[in-house]
Order: sequence, then structure tokens, then C-alpha cells
Amino acid sequence: MEAVHDLNADLHSHSTASDGTLGAAALAARAKANGVELWALTDHDELGGLPAARAAAEAAGLRFVDGIEISVTFAGTTVHIVGLGIDPGNDELVAGIDEVRAGRELRAKQMGDGLAKIGIKGAYEGAIKLAPNPNLVSRTHFGRFLIASGVAPDMHAVFRRYLTEGKPGYVEHRWAKLGDAVRWIRGAGGVAVIAHPGRYKFTPTEEYALFTEFQAHGGEGVEVVTGSHHAGDIVKYTETALEFGLLASRGSDFHDPGESRLDLGLLPGQLQLSPRLTPVWSRWTAAELRAQPVLS
Repeated sequence: MEAVHDLNADLHSHSTASDGTLGAAALAARAKANGVELWALTDHDELGGLPAARAAAEAAGLRFVDGIEISVTFAGTTVHIVGLGIDPGNDELVAGIDEVRAGRELRAKQMGDGLAKIGIKGAYEGAIKLAPNPNLVSRTHFGRFLIASGVAPDMHAVFRRYLTEGKPGYVEHRWAKLGDAVRWIRGAGGVAVIAHPGRYKFTPTEEYALFTEFQAHGGEGVEVVTGSHHAGDIVKYTETALEFGLLASRGSDFHDPGESRLDLGLLPGQLQLSPRLTPVWSRWTAAELRAQPVLS
């Protein structure tokens, strides 16, 4: 596929299969309406939404990439690794994702217990009702319950008061190892990408170690442009991508029209990838994306 830097690619989004609020068909329609030319669904530790997303994308005439966002633990911090261009039926990937999801339900119960201790009752049960199944309950589902219950006005307040480290609803969880996640993605024919690196509270030494180890395991990409990155982050991770020879990705990290900082496909024009970078989509041909070429 052409390495067009101003392609409206949105390679990071979530559906109701994990912690998004829109189904695959609604996401595809929204992407099309917002001018997306290449779309990926990357649900958290979940592959189940991909068949419907691909079918909806093909019906809408959108180029589509099968994706996933895998939770890993690195230096005591939860880091997200996006896999793009994966085979959703790969046995090793499926088994690995099942392993990651196994601890989610226990963690959710412990989060509910922590909130109950400060007088917020029924949070676990409320979050369960908002999640696709108990193994996929996330902090976002707890956040939505707390907002709906009037405990907090918005998601930012929820996380700041209740769901980050040191707060009553925070429970540390050991996710997959970085090397395992990268191996699963590569084994499924995909490209491993570090998601929104500007969000992690690493020291410079820890961040350098993350990129070094990621690359050593076969990781190939980094999100340079994403919903949580500001202008300074984009400059910084442009240089990081060049330093490590990584492919560059972009995506809104869209979850919900009201919650997400940026809408699906509406990354501002100034947030295009630098022409000095090699876009991750240069790895795929139009035929691999199963859509008719739309670029001149």
C-alpha cells in the first residue's frame, strides 16, 4: 500500500465487544461519515468484534485492518500494545488473550470491594451490567457506573478521584509480559505497536528500556498521533520512531462520542504523520485490506 502520510487512517478504536459504546456497524458508519480511509478495530484483549467490524467496513467501502489492544505489565506499569493486521483465528494469539482475560473478573471484584469500603455500594454489579461479559470488565465500565450514579461528573473526575494508583478503586493487575504480547501478534502475522506512549508515567530511563526491549522482541511500531497526545508528544515520538527505526501509527483511541477526546477519524489536520516517518500502513497492500483502492 502507498506510504501516503496524509491518509486519514484511524488504527485505534473500540466497540461494545470491549469498552466502547458503539457496535461495529455504528463505528463503521461513523468512520465513513468522518472521512476515514483506513480503519482498525482494536478492542481490549478481545477478538470477538472483528468479524462484524470487517463486514461493516466492507459494506461501507472502507479499507479495514483486524486489530487488538493487549494489556501488558512493564516496570510495574500497565502498557498497551496494539496488534495490527493480525489473523484473529491464530491459535497462539487466541490462547494468549484468554490467559490475559482470566484475571479480569477477580480484579473487578477487588475494585468493587475497594469502592464499597468508602461507601460506594454496588459498583461491581453496576460495572458488570455495562460490560460485554465478566472477563472484560475494565476501569471504564466502573467509570460509567460512577458517572451514571452521580458519584462523579465525568470520566476525568472518576479516574482522578477513584481509579488511579493510590485511589480506593485502583487494583494493580499483572497482565501479559511484553515479549509474550509481541510474540502473539507477530505469530498471528501482525505488526506490534506501542499504544499512546505519552500516557505512561515512565522516567526517561524506563521509557528507553521499554522501547529497547519492545524492539528486541520484534516490536515494529509506535503510535505517534493519537487521541491523548498533544503537540509536544507528537514531536517527541516522531523522533523516537526515527531513533528506533519504528513504523509510525495514528488513531483516535475512540471509545464513545461523549467520553473520547477526539472523534473517530477526526484527528486534526496538523496531526498528520511527518513525511520523515514510514507509516505502518505501508506494510499492507490494497488486496490485503480487502477493499478497492481509494488513493490517487
